[in-house]
Amino acid sequence: MPLPRVSVVQYLNTAPLIWGMVKGEQQGKFELSFTTPAACAEAVRERQADLGIIPSIEYQRIEHAQILAGISIASKNQVKSVLLLSNVPIEKVSSVALDNSSRSSAALVLVLMRKFYSRFFTATASAPQPDEMLQRADAALVIGDPALVYRGQAAHVYDLAAEWKKFTGLPFVFALWVGHEDSRIGKFRKDFEASRDYGLAHVDEIAAEYGPKLGLTPEAVKVYLTSNIDYSLDEDNRNGLRMFFRLAREAGIIPVEKELKFA
Repeated sequence: MPLPRVSVVQYLNTAPLIWGMVKGEQQGKFELSFTTPAACAEAVRERQADLGIIPSIEYQRIEHAQILAGISIASKNQVKSVLLLSNVPIEKVSSVALDNSSRSSAALVLVLMRKFYSRFFTATASAPQPDEMLQRADAALVIGDPALVYRGQAAHVYDLAAEWKKFTGLPFVFALWVGHEDSRIGKFRKDFEASRDYGLAHVDEIAAEYGPKLGLTPEAVKVYLTSNIDYSLDEDNRNGLRMFFRLAREAGIIPVEKELKFA
């Protein structure tokens, strides 16, 4: 019998979610494939994966989708790995180069700029190369590991989870485990929660492995994974998610706002 296919984002912030599948008791239970957030969403949409850690906005765009309850990639305050780098103050931005691996963060930029800064801008998709992006646009959206390790010379750096919290008072949910309703993904919940819990219990091990790869100290990785990222899907996170979906609909990013359906 084939293993359930799981599409996984290859960023550091996903590592705790799958640590049990890679090194713990869930090892060998799932077929993992690693890619970008946008490609994860496509894998679920095209049924090339039974379950994927997809950008939260894509839940609204996939028909008959269901969320695996209890788990997310979210931030209660500052996230550090979703940044708007800008040559000018955010109130003056008129063009943005958007990381082409992003979906939720791109939608978040639109919501923040339109709703809270009353800014309308031209957007172009771009490879995540911050300095080149800033040569072509006023600002650059950079996500994931490239944002986390950015040490460039942007005049202004805005942490988008912190911006969201400033205006809404709510956490921001960047990614969710999602599959199709008929895939009965609820049967995976215990394994996925156990894998996450195993990862968070072994965060020192993750930090020791990923720190040298990213040019970060293990301590910096540990702080990021335990303080900047929240892996729950508690009531505050769900409220933040609903607020995001409502504002995305109002901004015309999604045509309708689906209720949250949990497996």
